[in-house]
Amino acid sequence: MKRTRPMPALLALWLCAGMALAQQSPPRSIPQYHVNVRLVNVFLSVTDVTGAPVGGLTQNDFAVFEDGVPQKIAFFERQTDMPLSLVLAIDTSGSVRKDLEIEKRAAREFIRAMIRPIDRLDLIDFNSDVREVVPFTSNIRQLDSGLDNLSTGPATALYNAVYLSAETLAARRGRKVLVLISDGGNTVQGVDYPQALDEAIRGEVMVYSLIDLPILNDAGRDTGGEHALITLSEQTGGKYYYAEYGHLREAFEKVSEDLRTQYLIGYYPVPRRSESDFRRIRVTLKPSAGLNAASYILRYRPGYYAKPSPPLDQ
Repeated sequence: MKRTRPMPALLALWLCAGMALAQQSPPRSIPQYHVNVRLVNVFLSVTDVTGAPVGGLTQNDFAVFEDGVPQKIAFFERQTDMPLSLVLAIDTSGSVRKDLEIEKRAAREFIRAMIRPIDRLDLIDFNSDVREVVPFTSNIRQLDSGLDNLSTGPATALYNAVYLSAETLAARRGRKVLVLISDGGNTVQGVDYPQALDEAIRGEVMVYSLIDLPILNDAGRDTGGEHALITLSEQTGGKYYYAEYGHLREAFEKVSEDLRTQYLIGYYPVPRRSESDFRRIRVTLKPSAGLNAASYILRYRPGYYAKPSPPLDQ
């Protein structure tokens, strides 16, 4: 038979007193405090007036503002090694089909030069539809095989491709980049330009547009589509390049150089109330000895959509 050890008298007395006190005193309401602190990452490219990347800057050279409010830089990195998630979206519609083999060769060189074991690339093609050819991977052989099996079609679902690429990238961590090869035409109904741009900004995706043109002064160019690609890149902190005469390899090299020389600035937003869900970011160079801010061009995303905070308990 199992015997029960007697409870020490002092412990029994303490428990009884505690139970009595609990019965006499009403339960206290513990105030709830909600903290919604989010590190905001800003990937920043700095170039001189000729477009050459500028390295060697330090944290003390930069000032960061959110909706005009100064922010304290909590994290700074030069030539960031943060993993890269990249979607390579290739226009395979009828208007650019003549350059498809050039695009494939340039893309292969870009992938080999850019993708490290920690990075992931998703390959898609778009024409009348948008198709994921190879899901995110760093396997060069799989990506090569995907480039050999691109589909073609008559129309161009450009904005659908941007929207779906941004949606795919949004859930990933680290740097999120869309490299888009197209002549800028969009001939498929569905997602429009504002929706595509909004999704890219919400997903914190930098868009690099490689505008594929056979001849710069061609009367048949879709200049409206080109302007849309330019604005898309400028509004997301990316960059655009014209790849006239099929010179895509040079454009890819510039994208690689830009991504390799990015700065990373992180800050925790100063707590405040705001009527807008969109928080606008501004980064400037501080005046310092030997540093002429007017001689540099800074490119970064214009802002972010703040996640809604839970209501404070009254």
